[in-house]
Amino acid sequence: MPASIDLLSAHDVVYDLTLKLQATERLVDSTLQERIERCTNQGETLRLKELKIEFELEIAMIRMNLKHLMTRYSRQLEAVRLGERTGNSASLPLDAHEAVAVENARTLYHRTQELAT
Repeated sequence: MPASIDLLSAHDVVYDLTLKLQATERLVDSTLQERIERCTNQGETLRLKELKIEFELEIAMIRMNLKHLMTRYSRQLEAVRLGERTGNSASLPLDAHEAVAVENARTLYHRTQELAT
């Protein structure tokens, strides 16, 4: 397991983490659902449905913790969205739950990308 993340830049939250989480959600909602609907093997269908539920629960946990992060650092994140230089370089200290959420978001993104191929 990788070392825990203690800091994350505001830029990475806005332009990396949230975009990857959105891509993961789209893949789970569309690609995985399509595979379930097309699947003719009952065992494989059940496995895919369980995987979809697992991903959805993980996404919900990640979203909850990222919401907390985004609330705590709303000014810094807004500065990044507005293109302010000071916001881009802001390092955001993460609490333990946020750090786990960031790690899980990245792991889940890679898992879903492998699933898509």
